Amino acid sequence: MGIIEENKKFAEDDRKYIWHPFTQMRDWEKEEPVIIEDGRGVFLKDVYGRWYIDGVSSMWANIHGHRNKEINEAISLQLNKIAHSTLLGLSNPPAIKLAEALVEITPEGLEKVFYSDNGSTAVEVALKMAFQYWQHKGEHNRTRFLSLNNAYHGDTIGAVSVGGVNTFHKVFSPLLFKTYKAPSPYCYRCELGLNKEDCALACLERMEEILKEHSDEIAAVIIEPLVQAAGGMIVSPDGYLSGVRELCNRYDVLLIADEVATGFGRTGKMFACEHEGISPDIMCVSKGITGGYLPLAATITTDKIYDTFLGEYKDLKTFFHGHTYTGNPLCCAAAIASLEIFKRHKTLESMQKNIKLLEERLRQMEGLPHVGGARNKGFMVGIELVRDKQTREPYPFEEKMGWKVANRAMAMGLFIRPLGNVVVLMPPISITDKELKSLLDIVEASIIIAVS
Repeated sequence: MGIIEENKKFAEDDRKYIWHPFTQMRDWEKEEPVIIEDGRGVFLKDVYGRWYIDGVSSMWANIHGHRNKEINEAISLQLNKIAHSTLLGLSNPPAIKLAEALVEITPEGLEKVFYSDNGSTAVEVALKMAFQYWQHKGEHNRTRFLSLNNAYHGDTIGAVSVGGVNTFHKVFSPLLFKTYKAPSPYCYRCELGLNKEDCALACLERMEEILKEHSDEIAAVIIEPLVQAAGGMIVSPDGYLSGVRELCNRYDVLLIADEVATGFGRTGKMFACEHEGISPDIMCVSKGITGGYLPLAATITTDKIYDTFLGEYKDLKTFFHGHTYTGNPLCCAAAIASLEIFKRHKTLESMQKNIKLLEERLRQMEGLPHVGGARNKGFMVGIELVRDKQTREPYPFEEKMGWKVANRAMAMGLFIRPLGNVVVLMPPISITDKELKSLLDIVEASIIIAVS
């Protein structure tokens, strides 16, 4: 079989056997799939030899680029020892070393690491951990959670229950447990009809109203610190995050920081919580933890929470939760190598110049007739397209304007995935200034062409 015939069979078999996530398969079956077989740095290569800039870091996970030599070597060395053994009743050196490293770099007070395998499971762990903490303390009414509109915390049932993106979550509403919802800090489309310049963070006041009335029922507030990613790269205003922490302190509820998307340098600091100097009671991390190589997650918490689970065997205070690949040695080895790259290459320092370049270009794009706003925190970017800039009228959902831009970008050598009318960018933080300029040139040209 020749290369062309083999590639055609790949396409046929993909349509025949694979159900793709977050994809309307009727549309997919009509199109020629892009099938990736290789990668290098910030680039992906398809089976026909075409190269694309990976503009979303392979679903917000890749940090240091594809085929990173240091991570490759770390995985290879671990493969020569053991690929997997359980963390239920056993331990392994990479899991131990990584846990120590995570405690060292996460906000002060986070001391214990519970491993799982993806962002959704990290959140499930956090929710169950917070719930059971209050049960052990004898506060049995604390069974509810407070989350935000436009929130996205994953796709498992608990994670969806604290989510707030109707497009993704509404259909599952009969399956979900009830949560309290506070307004999203979405300044461009403020739920309260206020202006960012003089609102005095009124969305925090609404959160406080809920806490004031229901704090004795609430186990925890869960938020994506600084950026609601899947909600449309919504960047919260200065002071919002620290305000949430203060409210949790005032009303004695736990704070869960979901740093699955924002962690590991995406916002310009190792973790988003660092921007306002806050420490959550529980932090969830995944995606970039292994540099985008292998599935791994961690839920990191305080000794205060951990200690309530200590007791005699007969007390049944054990945290009855776990996953087959918890603390997988290969994944942990990759994560250790990724953290060492941050130190060795001074990644956070070196990316600051490109963040400035990115922000300058975004300010320019805001001048385009159909760009309502271009927002970012570090390398997390959302460019919101509007039909009418003055009224902020969005394009109708069925017009698929975000996808028109993405498809145009793909034809020009850039892979991105939009969120409705929001063009999302989140390239690997290892991207060079030349590569970043090329990415932004393609995005700007794609917007101009798509909306014309």
